Amino acid sequence: MTATLTQTRPALGDFSSVVCFKAVITGVEDTLGTDGAAVVFTRAGKVRGRALATELGVAGSSPAVEKIASILDGAIGKNGTRLCAVTASYQDGENIVIETRETVCSAGEEQGSERMCTFTLGAVWGALEAITGRTFLGEQTESVLRGGQSDKFVFSPF
Repeated sequence: MTATLTQTRPALGDFSSVVCFKAVITGVEDTLGTDGAAVVFTRAGKVRGRALATELGVAGSSPAVEKIASILDGAIGKNGTRLCAVTASYQDGENIVIETRETVCSAGEEQGSERMCTFTLGAVWGALEAITGRTFLGEQTESVLRGGQSDKFVFSPF
């Protein structure tokens, strides 16, 4: 499923640079501290993810967990808003795991960076809750910046 985007800027289009988005992240971190900024960006991502699921008409659809990756990738991957590539979604016990690559949050960071994917985590989290109608506790458990094969998000039933 691909997001239908309404263009709001006729000359420049609706995409802006990763560099500018990263400047917002570092500016908010400078103002609120890393933990405060993480709360703000995760929440902002959740709001965006819920809205996106509603816009796509998949809120409450409860597809098989394995199909969630393709739904999200169509909306926020290469053919959507390009927030990240969503490469996998699967069940691990009671948890739902979603793996991503090329997240906007990790872009341009050096290997070993402590940067977390707060906005991306939030966006995936909000979309997942809207799609499934369930509440989760989400966390990032792996990072491409620290040796992971993906930026991995684990969602535990709440």
